[in-house]
Amino acid sequence: MMIPSFLSYGSEFKSFGLLWQFARYPILIGEGGTLYSSVTTAILRGMDAVLVQVEADVSAGLPVFEMVGFLASEVKEAKERVRTALKNCGYQLPAKRITISFSPAGIRKSGSGFDLAVAIAILAALGVVSVRETEKKIFLGELNLSGKIVPVSGVLSMLAEAAEQGYETGVVSQKSLSEAALISGMDVAGFYHLKQVVSYLNKKETMYMTAPQFPDEKGEKYFEGEQLDFAEIHGQKLLKRACEIAVAGRHHLLMIGSSGAGKTMAAKRIPSILPPMTEGEKLEVAKIYSICGIFDKTQKWSERRPYRSPHHTISPSGLAGGGGNPMPGEISLAHNGVLFLDELTEFKASTLEILRQPLEEKRVQIVRAHGNYTFPADFILIAAMNPCACGHYPDMQKCRCSESDIQKYKNKISQPLLDRIDLCIKVEKIPYEKLYETGQEESSAKIRERVIQAHERQKRRYEKEEFFYNSQIPAKKIGKFCNLDTEQKELMNCSYENFDLSILSYHKILKTARTIADLEDCAEIKTEHLHEALCYRAIDRNFWESER
Repeated sequence: MMIPSFLSYGSEFKSFGLLWQFARYPILIGEGGTLYSSVTTAILRGMDAVLVQVEADVSAGLPVFEMVGFLASEVKEAKERVRTALKNCGYQLPAKRITISFSPAGIRKSGSGFDLAVAIAILAALGVVSVRETEKKIFLGELNLSGKIVPVSGVLSMLAEAAEQGYETGVVSQKSLSEAALISGMDVAGFYHLKQVVSYLNKKETMYMTAPQFPDEKGEKYFEGEQLDFAEIHGQKLLKRACEIAVAGRHHLLMIGSSGAGKTMAAKRIPSILPPMTEGEKLEVAKIYSICGIFDKTQKWSERRPYRSPHHTISPSGLAGGGGNPMPGEISLAHNGVLFLDELTEFKASTLEILRQPLEEKRVQIVRAHGNYTFPADFILIAAMNPCACGHYPDMQKCRCSESDIQKYKNKISQPLLDRIDLCIKVEKIPYEKLYETGQEESSAKIRERVIQAHERQKRRYEKEEFFYNSQIPAKKIGKFCNLDTEQKELMNCSYENFDLSILSYHKILKTARTIADLEDCAEIKTEHLHEALCYRAIDRNFWESER
């Protein structure tokens, strides 16, 4: 015989010879005395997200609150946060067996972003909210003990995955709405408190915040605001030229010079000549910063590319990423932008060697027992170092280093890593008389204009390829896009032998020459372009092979 549903407020109700003990808050008892619900949330797996079904079952039995599904310790702790948050919101759990299951069970669940989904699943199972209203919705958020919704990391990736799989609405913390603005094809509702979410699902809450529409004008103004400018640097034409080439073709640059020569000064001005990001690049960068929990609205909605400058004491995992639940490191935070390593030789050798794979493959792959994680790492490496420990070599009047000290200092940078750097320049100190020159120096705006034009030429040339910039030309297509005539081939043949070039560094020279040609709007590489590109490798070889 079917048992009817009843709604009770803390009273005892006797029907059909059965005694029902209800909690003091509204709980709906369904057919057979067993209630079930399922809501959707998500978990991060590297850059991607996996949707997770949170199932709640409330049935007769000994009072217990159990959570299953390959859970990390912080997820297991969610039951106490949820239990207390529900109590403080006025929803007392009944003295019944409550089982929460997370599926797929084969994926380890970590993080604190399941709280909101668990709470809604329980309330739906108890009949406080309609199960039907939770369909096609994804719930992302942590709860504190009062029921306030705390934002979680990675909301952008999770919402993007949900939208791709046909979910219509995302329910998040109000503070996560700035991230949700990049998601198209999905409505996102932001709430401050669990009670607001319950009212929303019961169609009683009419006021809630939605994701703002971007981009807005503030981003453009921020990009055009105060920045360091190359016009502030007097002289140093070679240094400025190398920075322009590096950005125009997305080449890696190493600056060698004594302390105070202007290496760091120039590196800090490189962001002022970087072209604006495309919409696709913005989304990639925003996902990385969202996963790390450092999504900043002002930075993300401006046109500025990332610029990261970690201290030389950084650990290998801090640079490449890692941890029990792997997170992106500085390499990935610099994706689509610049990674500046000042005092390169002060970094640990083991830390620097991590750069070799990302510089070639444009990604970081982290392997753990519970899965493989891949993070993007397409950045421009700008590095600076002194010629010796005291910083004065080859000025023998000031240099205090012995020959062995200098050689040991140079050996901190391995040859395989050097081969992955496209340009190497020697930065000389500015003469005193140039400090007060009144001549007009070229502004960053003019340099950036040439860089943007060079990028446009490359995108048109490679529109049918899987790459976009000269530095990304694969070895098998070097002959097609860096074609040389007979005289130029003879020049490169002599250079290959004289400089004892590796195949990798040889290809770097051709790619650099291609970028120099693009900056001058030349369809073909000219001999003078090769000469200039060779100069940047000659400085590299002469420095490392020089003897005291």
